[in-house]
Amino acid sequence: MKICNNILETIGNTPMVRLNKIIGDTPATVLAKVETFNPGNSIKDRMALKMIEDAEKAGLLKPGGTIIEGTSGNTGMGIAIAAIVKGYKCIFTTTDKQSKEKVDALRAFGAEVIVCPTNVEPEDPNSYYSVAKRLNKEIENSFYPNQYDNLSNRTAHYEQTGPEIWDQTEGKITHLVVGSGTGGTITGTGRYLKEKNPNIKIWGIDTYGSALKKFHESGVIDQNEIHSYVTEGIGEDFIPENYDFSIIDHFEKVTDKDAAVYTRDICLQEGIWVGNSAGAAVAGLVQLKDQLTKDDVVVIIFHDHGSRYIGKMFNPEWMRKMGYSE
Repeated sequence: MKICNNILETIGNTPMVRLNKIIGDTPATVLAKVETFNPGNSIKDRMALKMIEDAEKAGLLKPGGTIIEGTSGNTGMGIAIAAIVKGYKCIFTTTDKQSKEKVDALRAFGAEVIVCPTNVEPEDPNSYYSVAKRLNKEIENSFYPNQYDNLSNRTAHYEQTGPEIWDQTEGKITHLVVGSGTGGTITGTGRYLKEKNPNIKIWGIDTYGSALKKFHESGVIDQNEIHSYVTEGIGEDFIPENYDFSIIDHFEKVTDKDAAVYTRDICLQEGIWVGNSAGAAVAGLVQLKDQLTKDDVVVIIFHDHGSRYIGKMFNPEWMRKMGYSE
């Protein structure tokens, strides 16, 4: 019988789908790596399982333990699914800018979720980073994966996402476009692809209010550039250790409005229901289309599912309130 022994065995081998309308007059062939087909409906399932498996091998995560992580939602979902199969408890910290759907989904999988303020420094004791670290110290037999600095994150994409993309495009990929947050996807996938062909361009999509683009170009975190933003899943106000900026050729910033509008339009024009970072990635690609030719093959990562954003981008009232639609 062709069966999976548990849901974790369904992670990976996601489809590649040609984009036809949303890219407008972009001359290149543009393909979407649709990661919503993972069991937790996002690419984060890959690295969530890898972090847990590596921690088990290292003796950092023991039977009956509690996994404590700061998450914008998707990594938490991947961890929660793995925890159910493997018998762990979960506590997640997140920020109050994340969609209610993400928080509700984590709780549906039996996790405790603590919502923390967005507009505080990472070092602030109330930040979702700090709360997760504190709980890890206070709770016996707990493990804090720390997806930002845990290099199992980027290793998962070096071992899985990169090879899949190379095989699915038969090595014809010329550009990879990734909405960048923790740095794991863009660094791990980009490293594998560049080892196969160093001429492949790796483009990161950033958002206004994030430090990534400026740091990539200057090596400086400009505090004057950092402010709160609406777009979920991309951008950072610090530099996670998963980044290897030598892999990345360019960062393109996208506005909150463009990210939101394109998120809706992917669904309306392609019939692919994906989340906020996918909209940002497509918007960034369209901004960069003049750098592409008809011979180029571009792969965009579609990170997560649109159902996580029903109360935001897919809510017309929210779009009007934000000034993103008439």
